[in-house]
Amino acid sequence: MKTHKNLYGHICSFENLLRAAKKAQKGKRYQENVGRFNANLEHELIQLRRELIEKSYIPGAFRTFTIFEPKKRLISAAPYRDRVVHHALCNVIEPLFEKKFIYDSYANRVDKGTHRAILRYQKFCRKNKFVLKCDIRKYFPSIDHEILKEEIRRTIGCRDTLWLIDRIIDFSNEQERVFDYFPGDELFTPLQRQRGLPIGNLTSQFFANVYLNRFDHFVKEQLKCKFYLRYMDDFATLGNDKEHLWEVKSEMERFLVRFRIRIHENKCQIYRTEKGLSFLGFRVFPEFRLLKRENVVRTRRRIRRLQEKYAARKLSFEEVTRSVHGWLGHAKFGDTYGLRKKLFEEHPFVRTN
Repeated sequence: MKTHKNLYGHICSFENLLRAAKKAQKGKRYQENVGRFNANLEHELIQLRRELIEKSYIPGAFRTFTIFEPKKRLISAAPYRDRVVHHALCNVIEPLFEKKFIYDSYANRVDKGTHRAILRYQKFCRKNKFVLKCDIRKYFPSIDHEILKEEIRRTIGCRDTLWLIDRIIDFSNEQERVFDYFPGDELFTPLQRQRGLPIGNLTSQFFANVYLNRFDHFVKEQLKCKFYLRYMDDFATLGNDKEHLWEVKSEMERFLVRFRIRIHENKCQIYRTEKGLSFLGFRVFPEFRLLKRENVVRTRRRIRRLQEKYAARKLSFEEVTRSVHGWLGHAKFGDTYGLRKKLFEEHPFVRTN
């Protein structure tokens, strides 16, 4: 098992930190904390570099808030200088892991994403009658720190880089508590093991992909599931033999016990592909895609709130239109022309072209 060493110098280089700062500020340049950092950019990066080299770097406190759509989740935003460090780290180590990810893992990867995952799923649908759709129960709060670090060490052998990775993981804020017992556990084991990654951070998304990478290879190479794809903790396996798919589910569950996570039983079912499947915000059929009704309702509500904030001069016209058009870019992926036309008639900020 090859591991990569001598990485830390590249992570701490001024050039890499500057590149990281430019990535971290995308879409956030006008935020107050970003502006303060950029106002004295060279000094901030030199100070950050010194802390990393001396290993005196300490991540700051998260700003947390709760969202309720599409479901209740705790979101944790790291201080801006920490986000620069996250980008600097991922600039160097992400390409090393990228080579080990399977082709059909689509979350937070270059040239992947939700739309490509859906297109791939539709291609699989045209060749199969059934789909086993699953997700992981409380995935981010359940990620075990010790196991995650072991998985990272299968690729990274640089001691200094591992120090930085461990520091980022160890400074994760407390997430929703998950009390699951696994074979060999004692009474207090679930309380003693450190678990959970903060949702909303670049490193958390990346580490979450790494955590399930061996599972991906197990499904593809040992279970021989040709038609399998994953988007973070949502994954689907397709086939023409319904009984075989149930056997695959049982093998998946047995494997995931090693990583101290479990499939969400209420959301793990086998469907006929011709009937359509709710997947990544759309109702997906072999030949077409529909935007889920709850997404439409949320979007109407969001657009009204944006207009109210614009009327109260809390947001600029540019900020409002950027937010609306971001959603429309996603909605246009489905068969939603009629919806977008109606939204255009109701709200002057919306454009259908």
